[in-house]
Amino acid sequence: MGMRRGPRCRGSGSRRGVCERFWPQPKRIEAIKEIWTKETAEYHGEFVNFPTMQTWPKPAQKPHPPIIVGGAFPHAARRAIRYGDGWVPIAGRTSYGDVNEYLPKFKQMVAKAGRSPDALPIALFGGTEDTNLLKRYRDMGVARVVTTLPPEPAEKTSPVLDR
Repeated sequence: MGMRRGPRCRGSGSRRGVCERFWPQPKRIEAIKEIWTKETAEYHGEFVNFPTMQTWPKPAQKPHPPIIVGGAFPHAARRAIRYGDGWVPIAGRTSYGDVNEYLPKFKQMVAKAGRSPDALPIALFGGTEDTNLLKRYRDMGVARVVTTLPPEPAEKTSPVLDR
């Protein structure tokens, strides 16, 4: 399951605004894990609140489907390490930083948190067709690269996929 933070809240320049913007996400993750992993789930919190409930079918993946956190380094990376089972940073936009610089830092953060890098696969969004760059990403531990295709007919996009 993918998680993203909500839209910017009012007062985002204030301390309270920052808290309101990010605080619900971990609680929502906790709540959905309760539903996925328990026959009878119940959750009571400030942002998520539901009485005893039962829901089926339960996910086939155990203990639950992976929680994949997307977003820029370092903030989304911290959330991925703390709450997630994978991270999707964006490549190719200078405003998000250089992949070659932040991926080693991410791995250091993972180790410092006592987590295994294998438990947090990286799926890089905004990939490229550059084979050498793709090999470098692989060597840096990127599990997959997500790319986009131009809005063209199949005869133009299929050769891109075949490469």
